[in-house]
Amino acid sequence: MTTTVSTWLARAGLALAAGAAGAAPGTGNPDGHCAVPLEARAASFTSPDHVIGTGTPASCSSKAVVSAVAQGGVITFNCGPDPVTITLKQTAKVFNDRPDVVIDGGGKVTLSGGGVRRILYQNTCDPNQVWTTSNCDTQDSPRLTVQNITLIKGNSTGQSYGRDEVYGGGAIYVRGGQFKLVNTRFFRNQCEPTGPDLGGGAVRAFGPAPGRPVYVTNSTFGGAASQANQCSNGGALSGLGASFSIRNSLITDNLAVGRGANPARPGTPGGGNGGGIYMDGNTMDLSLCGSRLERNHANEGGGAIIYVSNDLTGTMSITDSVLRANPSDGFETPGLPGIFVLARPGQPVITDSVLTP
Repeated sequence: MTTTVSTWLARAGLALAAGAAGAAPGTGNPDGHCAVPLEARAASFTSPDHVIGTGTPASCSSKAVVSAVAQGGVITFNCGPDPVTITLKQTAKVFNDRPDVVIDGGGKVTLSGGGVRRILYQNTCDPNQVWTTSNCDTQDSPRLTVQNITLIKGNSTGQSYGRDEVYGGGAIYVRGGQFKLVNTRFFRNQCEPTGPDLGGGAVRAFGPAPGRPVYVTNSTFGGAASQANQCSNGGALSGLGASFSIRNSLITDNLAVGRGANPARPGTPGGGNGGGIYMDGNTMDLSLCGSRLERNHANEGGGAIIYVSNDLTGTMSITDSVLRANPSDGFETPGLPGIFVLARPGQPVITDSVLTP
């Protein structure tokens, strides 16, 4: 493991102080300069299929958002010159037999769950959203892109689809297909406060198409104590059988609030793993580059990251990133402050990064 020079650490400290002082942190890690592959960049929105609003905040309604997402295609907003918050009265759901969905907020739109509902839902195995193949859990469509937008106060607590479905994803839940986030912020989202195998205060990804990671580019999760996302596990991000490619992003101040770990200790409800990121599965990859994880907290293991490849085939890399002050109240891997990892031998591969308690 190598570390960056002290000047970079000092610069990161200045950025941290600036972010902590603001009520609404900006988008992404200002010190992140990792190259972003074409497939992880923003989608084109110059020829939208749906434009929500007619130039005023009042014209940008929950009904219009839900309807546009259900129809599919590229969605933009015309809500006037100032920033606007749209509080959804029901969860916007992607239909699997419609065109791929791109939601572009133009940097001025905030979607809110009002503290009572999930904001966005995609599930290739939900018959209510139309089954399109006989192998719903491995299909590579639909493709969902969320970009240039802020999602706040999503809450998935108690929302389920079937008895075998593992839930979470306070703001966004995605099962199957493909999914990416670009220039997106997540504040004060939450999912179930206890439970051993659910997670994602902001985002839960469950088994995307094989070989297709969830791309997270230049995005912010939390960024200040007042903006924390939280869940039983994975205060910000959670994946079950999902790979993540995270570039130039900020993941700070998020909370894994469950207790009892996974499997749950006797007499406990379970959870509390992965203050920032929670990943569980077999062959999966976590690639973290140009990103900053700080002040995330786990009641059990992995204040910053918990990564468990059950068959020890998974891979994990941390490049040009800063991970510090991510307390794990229960356990972490020796020599990797804030991290608990079970993966292929030799993992994680750490390059030019700062890892400190």
